[in-house]
Amino acid sequence: MPAANSPAIEDYLKTVYSHTEWQPDAITPSVLAARLGVAPSSVTEMVKKMAAQGLVAHVPYGAIRLTDAGRARALAVVRRHRLIETWLVREMGYSWDEVHDEAEVLEHAISDRLLDAIDARLGRPERDPHGDAIPGVDGTLASEPAVRLDEAAAGHVGRVIRISDRDPAMLRDLDEASIGPGSELRVADAADAVDAAGAEAEASVVVTLGGQQLALPRTAAEAIWITA
Repeated sequence: MPAANSPAIEDYLKTVYSHTEWQPDAITPSVLAARLGVAPSSVTEMVKKMAAQGLVAHVPYGAIRLTDAGRARALAVVRRHRLIETWLVREMGYSWDEVHDEAEVLEHAISDRLLDAIDARLGRPERDPHGDAIPGVDGTLASEPAVRLDEAAAGHVGRVIRISDRDPAMLRDLDEASIGPGSELRVADAADAVDAAGAEAEASVVVTLGGQQLALPRTAAEAIWITA
């Protein structure tokens, strides 16, 4: 049986945790398999092993939920990942669209001592380059009420809290538009949105940034969370 700190189990725990970090629905085995790029049968076997170790709660064909022990372990991996991403951007010259895959490898390789040294070197940051909160050593996590940009009402003004890092090309496009954590956006009224986006209005979310209107693809708006 794999140890609780094996890279494979860490990847599973982190994926289960990440699925519910910004929405309430628990992850299913099929979604977990798709996220990890593995066969459903592999997920079934691994979930059984994690359940035997007290890391997840699961019934056959049902949703997968972290136990307290599983959540603590997942947060430890998330902490590693996000600190490494922050270090790569601040100290190693990476851009925010390049760090995810590097961190996926390094999070399993560095020691706790080196991780703490990186944390101290960076000044104990609370958020990574994409705005995601970095868990503390004790598992505490800073949170702030947020709404997804595509679900925000017309006229809503909010500061960007975080942007999903799943799509590097989207991150590059947002960077070119000067949209990142801390940017203040105003969701355009319906009439303004049609004027700005034209025939593509239904596929876009129009926002105002620094007095300029921008029509964002809905896929990009679905990846942005702003203050509620």
